[in-house]
Amino acid sequence: MNIPTSLRRAKAPLALTTAVMLAASACGGADAGSDGSSGDKLSGTIKVDGSSTVAPLSTAAAQLFQAKNAGVKVTVGTSGTGGGFEKFCAGETDISNASRAIKDEEKAACDKKGVKFEEFSVANDGLSVVVSKDNDFAKCLTVEQLKKIWEPGSKVDNWNQVDKKFPNQKLELFGAGTDSGTFDYFTDAINGEEGASRTDYSPSEDDNVTVQGVSGSKGGMGYFGLSYLEENKDKLKALEIDGGDGCVAPSVKTVQDGTYKPLSRPLFIYPKAASLEKKEVEAFVEFYVENNADIAEKAQFVPLNAQQETELEKDLKTLQEQHKS
Repeated sequence: MNIPTSLRRAKAPLALTTAVMLAASACGGADAGSDGSSGDKLSGTIKVDGSSTVAPLSTAAAQLFQAKNAGVKVTVGTSGTGGGFEKFCAGETDISNASRAIKDEEKAACDKKGVKFEEFSVANDGLSVVVSKDNDFAKCLTVEQLKKIWEPGSKVDNWNQVDKKFPNQKLELFGAGTDSGTFDYFTDAINGEEGASRTDYSPSEDDNVTVQGVSGSKGGMGYFGLSYLEENKDKLKALEIDGGDGCVAPSVKTVQDGTYKPLSRPLFIYPKAASLEKKEVEAFVEFYVENNADIAEKAQFVPLNAQQETELEKDLKTLQEQHKS
């Protein structure tokens, strides 16, 4: 899903803005080292918003950046991928977190406001379909079964309607809100059309709300990014998914090698071109990209594979050359 720079350039719902205020100092632009340190004393605020899935990743990036620098404040909000792009294209933020690639209509909104940008894929994620720890009967579901549950107009409200071997247990559904990139990705991968979903479930742009809902219901089911599963393994159980080649559990290995399908995806940051003219923003983005593996590990995300890493290095080099010219 890497988009050529030539095409990327010029490339909200529950307004849940869990702003994470982190003191972080930037380093001086192209002269900054990969550890983010610099002799320059910079100041300012870097505003980041968007996907709640990517928020922990950007928070980890800011924390690691802070360890080497002090003086620049990084705020990380969670308005959802769509809500983040709304703010970004309105000129309210410097960087937009996204759990999917930017849509054509969002590009058009940015174009209308004269907002140019870059795109960087900084980590991978696997959407986890989760149930309560008390669920002792469901281990693996096929894509067809997931579609039966989540497709528009579905009336499935009991686990025995999913599989006759399952008990008579009420099915309670929790998931991403419609302004979330996770919602877009899940509906496209499972139902075959982005945005196509039953509506009688408990939606939220905050994945922690889904964690609470599913963990508190024996018949609960929900979906969100792999990192939230890693953080809540004591409360939740991940289902294996059969995408046609047998049951596969979500993990770093299965996401990287593509065997966990169709719920593996890349994650993005979109820095604004005008913001990149500020040394602190350029330095933070360089640090984020150059240290993507360490950041992914700290935030419990799936690092890029070798091919993705090569593409990212090319994208960063192109950006640096543009700023030198």
